[in-house]
Amino acid sequence: MSAMSGHPHVIRGSVSLPEAELQWRFSRSSGPGGQHVNTSDTSVELRFDLAATEALPEVWKRRALERLAGRLVDGVVTVRSSEHRSQWRNREAAAVRLAALLAEATAPPPKPRRPTRIPRGINERRLREKKQRSDTKRGRSGRDWR
Repeated sequence: MSAMSGHPHVIRGSVSLPEAELQWRFSRSSGPGGQHVNTSDTSVELRFDLAATEALPEVWKRRALERLAGRLVDGVVTVRSSEHRSQWRNREAAAVRLAALLAEATAPPPKPRRPTRIPRGINERRLREKKQRSDTKRGRSGRDWR
């Protein structure tokens, strides 16, 4: 836990982002701001070495590496934030985003769907109603109306 955020960013359960393994980089933001904007480093880039981390359970780590393969560079996942005017708020936003990303990537796969059977009565009722409807419509055609 760092001095800046009083609470650790929880990924899921008792696992949270390891502050020691987060690498921060700050640069000038292209976002909103006034006269001060060109001199302050408010844009935040947060890097987390997913491949080397010990903070995640092994299963989660494997899952995350597989699912985030497209966004990883040498096993490192990067999150950027520049929508706020203050660096502190951008840091918070980036950390929250990283935590959410890891939570999604480490989630257990959904249970396989077990196909359910339609009860026979329901099927029969559907067919009965279809027949009735077709009779109603057939009765509407004005063939034998002379």
